[in-house]
Amino acid sequence: MKHRIQTGKLLAALAIPLATGAFSAFLTRGGMRSFKSVAQPPLSPPAWVFPVVWTLLYLMMGLSSYLILTSTASPARRERALTVYALSLAVNFLWPIVFFTMRFYFAAFLLLLALWVLAAIAALLFSCIDDKAGRLMIPYLVWLSFAAYLNFGVWLLNR
Repeated sequence: MKHRIQTGKLLAALAIPLATGAFSAFLTRGGMRSFKSVAQPPLSPPAWVFPVVWTLLYLMMGLSSYLILTSTASPARRERALTVYALSLAVNFLWPIVFFTMRFYFAAFLLLLALWVLAAIAALLFSCIDDKAGRLMIPYLVWLSFAAYLNFGVWLLNR
């Protein structure tokens, strides 16, 4: 059975993570600029990689949430999954502030671990409702794992 695209819901689902990331980046832009002077761990990508990767991840997350929002699962199951997803977006919003602006690298690492757990739970809940939605969250988990390595490395090299 073909799924009819609900344009308004799709645009909102895509806009929410994109706006979350954009607003967080706006609030931390000064800290991001001064971050260039911080010692970086091996495998740290060039600065331009981060906005490209995050934009793609936010689009995939938004599409994933849209699939859940418009699924035929019970309202309770959708609400539970989307609530965990929303909590992960809230932590995702806070992480750059703690990391770039406050420069609390170890606290940011702990926050990133909490974000990884929330994103994993959201991915699991999503996959129980729609397999594609769960799979769309996998690159986010991979990137968060890499980000945790980078965050931990920055903490070790700059304490």
